[in-house]
Amino acid sequence: MGDHKDLTDELAADKIKDLAEDIKTCMFCTYKETRLQSRPMSVQKIDELGQLWFLSDRNSSQNAEITLNPLVEIFFAAPHDKFLTLHGTATILYKREIIEELWDPIVKVWMPGGIDDPNLCVIKVVSEDGYYWNNKHGKVVAIAKMTAAFVSGKTMDDGIEGTLKL
Repeated sequence: MGDHKDLTDELAADKIKDLAEDIKTCMFCTYKETRLQSRPMSVQKIDELGQLWFLSDRNSSQNAEITLNPLVEIFFAAPHDKFLTLHGTATILYKREIIEELWDPIVKVWMPGGIDDPNLCVIKVVSEDGYYWNNKHGKVVAIAKMTAAFVSGKTMDDGIEGTLKL
């Protein structure tokens, strides 16, 4: 088993920023009644408090579900290397200056009206807690250790994991 290190406050926010900025795309999960609804979304920004910022369509299913229940679950994964799960509360914002700050031309694929699309809005997620796992020496070493463990039958976990509390 790897090392365990729980992180709080600034250290938790730094870990979220480190992992989420590198992975970028997550499964963004909302609730529709009692069932989890998941869709891939790219995070536009992770701030110093560990808050995640997304661009969205005002008429999207995630916006409708957040309006009814703001609790969200977010899952990031880079196979054999980095994993992050977060529990938080989402807020929908329509502030033009934030949209302009977060805008990336690739978003036009989903928002054909571009930065001036009247349906473009922001989802801000304030993370409350979560869990992370990543390896200590990078993906190549992790895969080499996994191969050695498979061949030898021995556990060679090179990971570090822990809870996050903000």
